[in-house]
Amino acid sequence: EWAEELRRVYGDIERVDLMIGLYAEPLPKGFGFSDTAFRVFILMASRRLKSDRFFTRDYNAETYTHAGLDWIDESSMIDVLKRHYPELEPALRGVENAFAPWTRVGA
Repeated sequence: EWAEELRRVYGDIERVDLMIGLYAEPLPKGFGFSDTAFRVFILMASRRLKSDRFFTRDYNAETYTHAGLDWIDESSMIDVLKRHYPELEPALRGVENAFAPWTRVGA
């Protein structure tokens, strides 16, 4: 049904903007975003991690100190989000994985 509507609007499914396609794609159970978005994220994140000196050759106590490395190792993405966006705390309460769907709050 979605593919047919997109085909009518764009003429060719290959002309659909990536973001439009991502919103139309169903989410796998337990995921906050589509399979395609997940694959794009994994490719980009792995390249980023492999090319950033602070995650590779300079990920050491000389650069970060032992206390700094402990702080990094003991922090999760949820900790980072709550530290920088404290207003997200209610939505992240009880969530173990920041990349999974969050708790719905308010209406």
